[in-house]
Amino acid sequence: MADKIIHSMFSGLTAERVRHEGEIIVIGLGRFGSSLAATLVDLGYEVLGVDSNPDIVQNHAGALTHVVQADTTSARTLRQIGAADAVTAVVCIGTGIEASILTTTALVDLGVKNIWAKAITEPHGRILQRVGAHHVVFPEAEMGSRVAHLVTGDLLEFLALDDDFVIAELIAPGELVGVPLGQSNLRAQYKVTVVCVKPRAGQFTYADRDTVLANSDLIVIAGHRADVERFTDRD
Repeated sequence: MADKIIHSMFSGLTAERVRHEGEIIVIGLGRFGSSLAATLVDLGYEVLGVDSNPDIVQNHAGALTHVVQADTTSARTLRQIGAADAVTAVVCIGTGIEASILTTTALVDLGVKNIWAKAITEPHGRILQRVGAHHVVFPEAEMGSRVAHLVTGDLLEFLALDDDFVIAELIAPGELVGVPLGQSNLRAQYKVTVVCVKPRAGQFTYADRDTVLANSDLIVIAGHRADVERFTDRD
């Protein structure tokens, strides 16, 4: 989930493209925040991690570029740690909705151009948007939806690219085995597309209309959510 959010932060898929530069501030170093911060560091970004818990700050001292203990609900405190000069800040506070909202508001007041905020509930997310967060994410809800698709069907992986378009990985169903994809009538019948295929003991490669699937091949399909679910839930 952290990888997906980072991809959205810098891929230009968002409504308002902000060119990132300098240090990224990650506020709240719980499970989600620490995973996000560590992944950013692995990708080569400089990260300032901030948390109000001194033990958590100490635990991250050697893992992030910089880490500080601070009460981020105060605009004055945020200014002291350099937040006013940041382009991108991510509010990952997960245990205090009030602290999350106040921190986001303070970042808005400081003029931070690219504010991402984690929401726990839909009302929390709406408030974050109203106080000025540029992007609101629901990692727990998104992960819950993803796991639900994995445990109730034949899917090996499921990823929503937005509210309506998804990709999914599954073992090639029998009706697609042994015939070229162009002759399978897949798109006409189910409105989904096989994007790539991985033969047993092989590597993923692009699929085209001449691709012939074998038993146990893995395929990745793409399409609108309802169409993908209809295809994967068929008897």
